[in-house]
Amino acid sequence: MCFKYKNNQLYCENTLVRDIVYKENTPLFIYSRKAIINNYNKLKKAFSKLSTLICYSVKCNSNIYVLKLLSKEGAGFDIVSGGELFRVIRAGSKTANVVYAGVGKSTKEIIYALNHGILMFTVESESELERINAMAQKLNTTANVAVRVNPDVDPKTHRYITTGKKETKFGLDIKRAKAAYQWAMMLPCVKPIGVHMHIGSQILSAKPYAEAIDKMAPLINELKDMGVPLEYFDIGGGIGIVYKDENPVSPEEFGELLVPRLKPLGLKIIIEPGRYIVGNAGILVTKVEYIKQSGDKTFVIVDAAMNDLIRPSLYTAYHDIIPLKKSKNRSKKILDIVGPICESGDFLAKDREITMPDEGDFLAVKSAGAYSFSMASNYNSRVRPAETLVSGGSYQIIRRRETWDDLLKQESVSVREYVL
Repeated sequence: MCFKYKNNQLYCENTLVRDIVYKENTPLFIYSRKAIINNYNKLKKAFSKLSTLICYSVKCNSNIYVLKLLSKEGAGFDIVSGGELFRVIRAGSKTANVVYAGVGKSTKEIIYALNHGILMFTVESESELERINAMAQKLNTTANVAVRVNPDVDPKTHRYITTGKKETKFGLDIKRAKAAYQWAMMLPCVKPIGVHMHIGSQILSAKPYAEAIDKMAPLINELKDMGVPLEYFDIGGGIGIVYKDENPVSPEEFGELLVPRLKPLGLKIIIEPGRYIVGNAGILVTKVEYIKQSGDKTFVIVDAAMNDLIRPSLYTAYHDIIPLKKSKNRSKKILDIVGPICESGDFLAKDREITMPDEGDFLAVKSAGAYSFSMASNYNSRVRPAETLVSGGSYQIIRRRETWDDLLKQESVSVREYVL
């Protein structure tokens, strides 16, 4: 636990959170360097008996300093856009350790990835396989690919982040995947070196992974018998974390169940964690602006909003919310914590029992390291928060707070008219 109370004050590692907030204002994201590294190394250790490449899922938190931190630890990267590859490159990371997923890769993005020598593309459809081959042929190169296979396994998570069932938009079923590999073997400029699966996100048990691997193993062995030059099996990411009272599988338990299933396949293993590495390594600090009573409802209006952290509005997701300073003299009350955006869906917590704050107090929204800033927007022309990274007793700003001028940088008062 890198966020904990000392003398009733919240600390991140050895740094008093209040001190950062007084200097940098709110809303403010604060990440723990130690937590990020520790989480990465726990997962790495759990799969140390296999040849494993951990490819951090950039979409979770794409800050370039986070990417640099993980790159120095030896991580590869799982990307889903050309922009994410651009970030990885600017972070100074090895593109040879990048796997490129996503159902809608554009021609421009494919060419960009080919020119930078990524490890492989995760192919989501036959049309995409054809496009990758055509672009590789145009560039006189060979594209390494892995077909994303949909094992039709229910990971028991939110329907929006379930990706391995047959009704989702991702991947090919096992029968179609086999045909796709046969076709890939005949194409001149693609080389099918891997098999990929990804069953979902915020998965609390290793059992759905085990079930999926058991379904995939016969396909892998059959592909080998067909002469497909397989080197990698990418089992995806999605390991869950604690937001409220969940009991997620530990890295050790995860490895104990899966390693014996993976070892006989004789392939290098790729894992794509994101949330597990950064989720609980970050908080969002917000200031209480107003306390409003409306009938029987109490609203705590804070300066953070759904544009800063959309998960509660989008998924009805739970984030624990705690004060920066504990007080024994205040009573608890059931209230809504809401932001200033003009939407009824702008809330961080509903009907939540917490210690009653005062106007001017600061609250910390926990588990805000993943899918928080990376999903932030400028809705209502609000500027996005700063991001900070704590290391021991010091911190650095790893993204400055936006200004109102930043809101207009891509717009022009003198608009040119184009006649078509």
